[in-house]
Amino acid sequence: MDKHFLTPLFSPSTIAVLAGKLDDPDSQTAQARILQQALRAQRFVGTIIFLDIYASGTLADLANTHVDLAIIAMPVAEVAAALEIAGRIKCRAALVISSGIDAATAAELHKIARRDDIHLLGPNSLGFQRPHLQLNASVAGALCAPGPLALVSQSGALTSSILDWAQKNGVGFSTVVSLGPNTDVDMAQVLDFLASDAYTHSIVVYLEGIGNARRFMSALRAAANAKPVVVLKAGRRAAGNRAALTHSGAIVGSDDVFDAALRRAGAVRVRSFVALFSAAKCLASRYRPVGRRLAIVSNGGGPGVLAADWVSEINLTLACLTGEQAQALKPQLPPLASLSDLIDISEEAGPEHFKVAVQAAAKAPQVDGVLAIFSPKVGIDSGTVASALAEVNPLLGKPLLSCLMGDATVGEARRVLSEAAIPAFRTPEAAVGAFGNIASFYQNQQLLQQTPPPMSNLAKPDVEGARILIESVLAERRCVLTEMESKALLAAFHIPVTRTMLARNVNEAIMIATQLGFPVALKIDSPDINHKSDVQGVALNVVNAVGVRDTYIDMMQAVTRLRPDAHINGVTIQNMSSQKRGREVYVGMVTDDPFGPVIAFGSGGTMIELINDRAMELPPLNQFLARSLIERARVAETLGEWRGAAAVNMEALEQVLLRVSEMVCELPQLHEMDINPIIVDESGAVAVDARILVQNTPSQARHYNHLAILPYPSRYEQLWPLKGGGEYVVRPVHPDDASMLQEFVRQLSPESRYFRFVSSMQELPATMLSRFTLIDYDREMALVAVCHESRVGADGQTSEVERMVGVSRYISNPDRTSCEFSLVVADDFKGRGLGSRLMLSIMDVAREKGLTEIVGLVLAKNQTMLKLMRGLGFAIKPFPEDADFMLVTQTL
Repeated sequence: MDKHFLTPLFSPSTIAVLAGKLDDPDSQTAQARILQQALRAQRFVGTIIFLDIYASGTLADLANTHVDLAIIAMPVAEVAAALEIAGRIKCRAALVISSGIDAATAAELHKIARRDDIHLLGPNSLGFQRPHLQLNASVAGALCAPGPLALVSQSGALTSSILDWAQKNGVGFSTVVSLGPNTDVDMAQVLDFLASDAYTHSIVVYLEGIGNARRFMSALRAAANAKPVVVLKAGRRAAGNRAALTHSGAIVGSDDVFDAALRRAGAVRVRSFVALFSAAKCLASRYRPVGRRLAIVSNGGGPGVLAADWVSEINLTLACLTGEQAQALKPQLPPLASLSDLIDISEEAGPEHFKVAVQAAAKAPQVDGVLAIFSPKVGIDSGTVASALAEVNPLLGKPLLSCLMGDATVGEARRVLSEAAIPAFRTPEAAVGAFGNIASFYQNQQLLQQTPPPMSNLAKPDVEGARILIESVLAERRCVLTEMESKALLAAFHIPVTRTMLARNVNEAIMIATQLGFPVALKIDSPDINHKSDVQGVALNVVNAVGVRDTYIDMMQAVTRLRPDAHINGVTIQNMSSQKRGREVYVGMVTDDPFGPVIAFGSGGTMIELINDRAMELPPLNQFLARSLIERARVAETLGEWRGAAAVNMEALEQVLLRVSEMVCELPQLHEMDINPIIVDESGAVAVDARILVQNTPSQARHYNHLAILPYPSRYEQLWPLKGGGEYVVRPVHPDDASMLQEFVRQLSPESRYFRFVSSMQELPATMLSRFTLIDYDREMALVAVCHESRVGADGQTSEVERMVGVSRYISNPDRTSCEFSLVVADDFKGRGLGSRLMLSIMDVAREKGLTEIVGLVLAKNQTMLKLMRGLGFAIKPFPEDADFMLVTQTL
């Protein structure tokens, strides 16, 4: 049960090939011939059985044969029958090599596969390749060379092109999967398999669209947490999106939202075919940077300047040596070397000069990576320069990239660098872009580690009051909130708003303005008008009652003339903001298909569309994510001390974003929201105007199912008494628990560790530790029992520290109706009720998720665990695949 559910598909022991008559001129038969040639071209490490389904006795011959994978290459009309045969011979996976099968026929094939518990890759797939198994189950070309990269592509044509390109450029793969349209095994499931595949060190993905955002984000986050994932997405523009919809039958979200989703998942996005592999190559290197500061070492001024220009273009930082560092390096370089910004070691520089310059740059704490650019010079051998870089690379501890200008004389140098695992590029721009991908990977990994709860630690909002307000609007069959309703909703979540009152006639307007105090602002109030300024529906700095009267009359006449169809509620009156040097920003929320709610931030005001300053982030947010969102917007440059104005109160602005995140999480009815402008200065932030759209939501939107990323489930945190005195907390695990979990495992007895992991390991490997603490709360759960105990530090002082004393977890099976559990308790806490409580709690969570059965494998020697399982009502029976284990099951 520890094997991945797609192991029978991608690592089969026995394969049955069901093909049509090879002398038939049908195009599917041509594919069958190509497939058989591909399978026979090398010796598969397992067993392949070629079946003639038209011959009698075929099924009888397989009565006692265990078959993992059925490969079907039949005419379209016969595919369903072949899949039925695969089910009858108990195949656990099937691959349908075909083209032109429509969605309705594909749905019927999916139904057959699910009925017989078959994981179906296809139809309309070109197949897959697994070089280490000598398995070419594809019609995409010859078997690729083995390597650490995995390729997953939604385009068959691009899969074939990439394989052809890789053969010429010496790129090898661990796995190549061509998904195609209408496949049952989808991108999310393949990513999930590759995340745990030992042969795969990094993953490259060509993506045209996704169908289920939650499943995709779940799998992508798990994969990117284990190894680098690089994504090339098609359909960046509107025309491209339409083509992608037609080609893959999948919904593509807006490009900005997709960027935000990839960042939050810890993956890296590239924009070109070539960059896809250069990024993967760099990310698979041993060292990764902790920032965006790149030092450039060059033996020519021109190429160095080109590289520096591109550093600025893609928002990296050109790292320079300090005066002291430059003074120490200068005597070791030719006389004409210049170290003012670029490390230009001059045209006379040889291998030793490159070596010392690169070493000096890498030692500098203000440098995150080094780019060495070599331009061919008469009398200087490029091969020796490459050898010098290869020699120094293991000593650096930071990424070293290279750019070899020219072509004819640097071929041998490129080979030397390739053998030394130093990425080599032909242009400075490509090299700088590759470093940008590495830097983005580090930044995105930081975002991946964030697991905020739905509610912040700020004062509790009036969620129920907000829900009642929305329900009353929907009950009136309205979807647009008035300005006053919108501000009431913001105020329920403690977002500061200007005091606003609605005037339905001139006399009310004068009276309200007098009560509020001048100067005031007047704004038209209509659910049908999106942009008030466009219809002369905004007047600012009205200073007296006469001005209010004249402005009200003029505004109503102008709006009625320009928008005679609009329903007008009246005019809102509010005080003018006293923040004289405040900056206008905007916070919004849009609902993307398929990623759901997305929070946007940028420059606000009346020219918001023209300025087009918008950064986006998927909820939920915490303070780190809120600050990151602010920093990505161009308006961030004005939020510090700017043109004589004091720096704004960043904490107040971050709190507005956190409050909006709470609204998005707790109110699934929110569809769109614009808070524009928010005026922020050193004293705080206040929302001046707001427009909110709501809609009815399906019942499954509860428990945050409307979000692409499930929040940290803080609602499962519980305090329990401990037998013998004391208490402990049971709560979901989070990434910050990694060191505490490692200490917990180290302190287990050898027997307890073996019973839990069936291994003699003393501690968890880094990948497993990360995998156990950064989890997807949608498809799995880990509950930890934590208590406080006193410890004496090295200084002799006693302090209270947290200690992990137990862990229970489940992982959902692919059928999404059952799950597999594990449980371990600290040796000195056994017999005190922790095991029962952790099991009951994890079962409660699984039951709430809609799972109907929980199963587990327990070593037959582990009598304590088996006794606990009996006490909890589990059924216990021998595990047929391994006599050392007992299978325990319980209906939820």
